[in-house]
Amino acid sequence: MRADARRNLRRIVEAAAAVMAERGVNAPMEVIARRAGVGVGTLYRRFPDRQALLAAVGDHYVHSMAEALDRAAGEEADAFGAIRAFVSWAAEPGRAALATALAALPDEAYTGRAGFARARDGWLERLGGLVARAQEDGAMRGDVGVEDLVHLLNVFTCHPDRLPAPVAADTGRYLRLMLDGMRTDGATVPL
Repeated sequence: MRADARRNLRRIVEAAAAVMAERGVNAPMEVIARRAGVGVGTLYRRFPDRQALLAAVGDHYVHSMAEALDRAAGEEADAFGAIRAFVSWAAEPGRAALATALAALPDEAYTGRAGFARARDGWLERLGGLVARAQEDGAMRGDVGVEDLVHLLNVFTCHPDRLPAPVAADTGRYLRLMLDGMRTDGATVPL
């Protein structure tokens, strides 16, 4: 693939992710093309239908999760700090809106893709490594696992409409409270 074609592809997927975060997965293709700075014909040559574009956005999303987790692990002083930074990043409003939009899709829209599955499994494995390190450091409760963090992210980023209004209005606060409850010094009763 030529360099300009790769750039167009990247711009289209990034624009689609941004527009879908704002308007949902049924956002007009013309709006996505305009945001990407390409013609509608270019968008349709790269993605013949919405399902193909949604699959690419799902791939982009899960790869960005992996990159953010790696960045947090590299920048933070300890494993629990990396977990906190990653969860905070994932729950930022634009990303959470995209997660909400993608969660509305049927699983087969993107989960059957090998690249998606590998990237998802990879970041989950690395998150598991951070959880194990945080527990070895004595910073994180031993009875908390990766699944707990994934469920927490799922509720706060994919299904904010199911949260009580005060919680939905300040998800960052409640995520921090939940994460504090996962710390060893926050444990009062075993799970």
